[in-house]
Amino acid sequence: MPNQLGAIEHVVVLMLENRSFDHMLGYLYADTPPRDGQPFDGLSGSEYNMDANGNEAPVFRIRPDTPHAYYMPGADPGEGYKATNSQLFGSINAPSEPPQAANTGFAKDFAYTLGWESRERPDEIIPGAQANWIMGCYSPETLPILSALARGYAVCDQWFGSVPTETMPNRAFALAATSQGHMDDHSHSFTCPSIFGRMSDAGLDWRIYGYNAPPLTRHNFPDTTDADESHFGLFSNFVDDARAGKLPAFTFLEPCWSGPEQNDQHPVSDVSAGERLIRDVYYAVRSNADAWDQTLLIITYDEHGGCYDHVAPPWTACAPDASIGEFGFAFNRFGPRVPTVLVSPRIQAGTVFRLPAGDTPLDHTSTLKTLQTRWPQIKPLTARDAAARDIGGALTLAAPRADDPLLGVAAPTSPGGSPFPDRATHLQRLQASMLSRQPVADDNGGSHHAMPQLDTSSDYHRYIWRRYQQWSGQRRDRGRG
Repeated sequence: MPNQLGAIEHVVVLMLENRSFDHMLGYLYADTPPRDGQPFDGLSGSEYNMDANGNEAPVFRIRPDTPHAYYMPGADPGEGYKATNSQLFGSINAPSEPPQAANTGFAKDFAYTLGWESRERPDEIIPGAQANWIMGCYSPETLPILSALARGYAVCDQWFGSVPTETMPNRAFALAATSQGHMDDHSHSFTCPSIFGRMSDAGLDWRIYGYNAPPLTRHNFPDTTDADESHFGLFSNFVDDARAGKLPAFTFLEPCWSGPEQNDQHPVSDVSAGERLIRDVYYAVRSNADAWDQTLLIITYDEHGGCYDHVAPPWTACAPDASIGEFGFAFNRFGPRVPTVLVSPRIQAGTVFRLPAGDTPLDHTSTLKTLQTRWPQIKPLTARDAAARDIGGALTLAAPRADDPLLGVAAPTSPGGSPFPDRATHLQRLQASMLSRQPVADDNGGSHHAMPQLDTSSDYHRYIWRRYQQWSGQRRDRGRG
């Protein structure tokens, strides 16, 4: 089929948090096969892990009436490099080559995680949470928005996290094609160039939107920290820009990380809030008919977050460079699959998009490659994105569609409200720490600053805004922003 990537003028990425492919979309085509007999690597319902007591822990469907449905798996699973090894291989140490049996340790690892979390942060666990809850996977009727878009446009059933570890290294790969050797969230600012700087070099516009706070990504890279304020905004600004047909070539959207509006879907937040965010993003990019015909929306998740997936990640990743990273990791294997849905009126309904067997699989750097393929003046960042494959093959319709797969589909709402309404989360704490290190002159002309004691999400939210305004205001006064 002809590739219509050249018709795309706006690429929009919404990157959510910490869910695996099977956990969110494994049952997508369990009851109705994909169009035209396309292969789909989802769940059969017979998958299982062995639990810590030697019993089978089978996969099961999370339905709308499942207790705590939108707060499953009931606690925050392990997501770092060692935890991921434990989930994939049954040991915190990875084997030297792909094992015959993989993805067998999720139930045991979650039992371990529940054990230490119940001692150290029991107020962040749903009462009654059990290790076998990690095997719960959402049915399509429980996630009607994500599922309708996946069926109505394209789902990628072989899109992998870029590295088998937690959030910040994967987000760095998504935007810079490297984590500079880092394999955990302790390092969350990087000194390398990013796609945003590459686009500026190529004369192309870009924007990063936070949800209700300044975007965390602002301080991940030098070329975003030093960029003009016009490149940044909030979700309300994104909606206005989309409606006016003023979206740039590349838009990167962040969800709300914490508090009563949290919609990032990070365990153990309200997944239904993320459903409503996905709906709102979709209708924003549709709101200008002319721009919609030229838009590609990519909905993805930064990493699997310790949630169950049955597919072993490939060991065929191209390292960004020749250096060895933390934990002795050679960056030669991908992380577990993450849900990724491609949305555009130039995509045929019911598409399952994957690359041919034996080819480099899709990962987060495929977005970078797609931008570079569409605009060849954008230069690769590392060997990883140079070797990546783009997703232009999903865009096969020369005449854009006019139908709406979400017509009549209502977003779900979790009953009862959040059990953790003012809980500060990991990424909110991380963002506050990043801002605390930005240079802000004090009354004595110095810039020494110690972050105050902060407890609740509201405390962090106020600090982030205050510190950001001080920093950005002084940049404007110096004529830099």
